[in-house]
Amino acid sequence: MSRPVALVTGGRRGIGRAVAEQLAAAGFDIAIADLVADEAMAEAVAAVEKHGAYAHAEVLDVADVAGHAEALKGIERALGRIDCLVNNAGRGAVVRGDLLDLTPENFDAVMDVNLKGTLFLTQAVVRRMLETPSEHLRSIVTISSVSAEAASPERADYCISKAGLSMFVRTLALRLADTGIGVYEVRPGIIRTDMTAGVAEKYDRLIDGGLVPQRRWGEPADVARAVVMLARGDLAFSQGQIVDVGGGLSLPRL
Repeated sequence: MSRPVALVTGGRRGIGRAVAEQLAAAGFDIAIADLVADEAMAEAVAAVEKHGAYAHAEVLDVADVAGHAEALKGIERALGRIDCLVNNAGRGAVVRGDLLDLTPENFDAVMDVNLKGTLFLTQAVVRRMLETPSEHLRSIVTISSVSAEAASPERADYCISKAGLSMFVRTLALRLADTGIGVYEVRPGIIRTDMTAGVAEKYDRLIDGGLVPQRRWGEPADVARAVVMLARGDLAFSQGQIVDVGGGLSLPRL
């Protein structure tokens, strides 16, 4: 196929869908991977196809490491190869509460998606990239969170998972630096998605109070624009770098 191919995990809604649509508009064919093939998945596929791209829907549970190989085979049958992996799938804390009440079960549930599953899916995709030639630029773009650095004791499991994911990006960037595969981290701040819907009123007040210097919510499209820039190779000599998409949230202030 003449067009580059991007796999977007968690791509049927929110940030993932915005990424899939904008990559399609930038000339990529898209594999959308998510937990279920439901109406939202069908809508995401249709939205991608409006840009003239080929869209393939694949059911994938990132936490199910044993199921990665079969899902990737399905994507390869449909699209031939993967040129860009966007690690977007993730979950929030099972329960927000006192760190001292965090249970092993809830910790594992978050880690299995946000860190372990993402790490081993990336490993599998990278091996295929190295084995399969392509005329296109190759990239791994991982969407982490401002919580990779900013601590929230009421959702420590989430913060720890994102901090670990950020270190994985760095180590992978070094491992692949001489292969031509770009490795990057996109670090969103407060983005208006289903994950933040339950605490929207809280963040409305904090944003109005100046928590975000640009004084607005981030939107999925803000994150998607950063991903497209990296996937196209606009920052090809910035291996392993973090692109902050937080409206200045992470800037140190007095």
